[in-house]
Amino acid sequence: MKNSKIRKNTRVVEVGNVKIGGENPITVQSMTKTDTRNVLDTVKQIKNLQEEGCDIIRVAVPDLEAAKNLGRIVKEIRIPLVADIHYDFRLAIESVKQGALKIRINPGNIDTPWKIKEIIKICKERGIPIRVGGNTGSLKDSYLRRFGGPTPEALVESVLDEVRIIEAMDFDSIVVSLKSSDVKTMIEANQLFSSIRDFPLHLGVTEAGPPGRAEVLSAVGIGALLYEGIGDTIRVSITGDPVLEVRTAFNILNALNIRITGPRIISCPTCGRLEYDMESVLREVQNLTRNLKEPLTIAVMGCSVNGPGEAKEADIGIAGGKESAVIFKKGRIVATVKEGNLIDVFLSELKTLTQEDIWQ
Repeated sequence: MKNSKIRKNTRVVEVGNVKIGGENPITVQSMTKTDTRNVLDTVKQIKNLQEEGCDIIRVAVPDLEAAKNLGRIVKEIRIPLVADIHYDFRLAIESVKQGALKIRINPGNIDTPWKIKEIIKICKERGIPIRVGGNTGSLKDSYLRRFGGPTPEALVESVLDEVRIIEAMDFDSIVVSLKSSDVKTMIEANQLFSSIRDFPLHLGVTEAGPPGRAEVLSAVGIGALLYEGIGDTIRVSITGDPVLEVRTAFNILNALNIRITGPRIISCPTCGRLEYDMESVLREVQNLTRNLKEPLTIAVMGCSVNGPGEAKEADIGIAGGKESAVIFKKGRIVATVKEGNLIDVFLSELKTLTQEDIWQ
């Protein structure tokens, strides 16, 4: 499956050893939920995210203590760290000194030109990019009055004004985000900005909510833009464990065949034709392949209507029958087994498809 539109060619911005934009892979980001002043908890959470494949991590920097702790944190992690800065320009400067590899600022909340100039000065010296992160929840009143509310146009103009200030200081290592909790606003703002500027775009539906709702909103908003060829890095926003953010982000990329990591499991919703305990089998398959990194397609199907066809198309698949199932591999039947032996035979066949040894 190919995207309907070619990915827009944007500038390339380097965040440590990770490149955003151009033809580089779309990267996955997350943000820690810990108090950055607590180094141990913050490092532990980042390491969990690293194991899930997170490419870039952002941390809140609410005060100078948090900024000074970044040096201890970056020594313990292997992915680039972004410092999330609001209001106080000194926090950005200290964060860069401590090893942050990208600075995020919010349009307008550091509104004194000489303060912005000081941030740009140190970022330019160290080769550190800046993300101009706009959000409809923090738009200044002047934009709300001018555009009649938190519209896509208001969001874009607030970001453009900040970008113009930074560009006037001879700095263009910029990533842009235009976020909203309203999916339609987020989509339209990114479409508008993408049509007029070529800075790499960081996509996300902000304040998307709790698990369940958040994944749906993020998939719709981020997925729609990626399908149009818009977007260079993504962050899914979910209340709770950020590991779920990273898993959801990769699921979105996998769904569009943009960046496939790990197995893609296809399973039918089941109906009255089901004659074996497919849900239990599916859970066991998920558990067996949870740590698999190879991009295999695995089908677990319930009956003879769509089951054989889907299973044949997968790298390995199960098509169930009455208390038994057929196992397909690369389009051909390799075994017909009773339900009680199904998982053992499936695992044996799966091992022949991968070089990974994750079952010890």
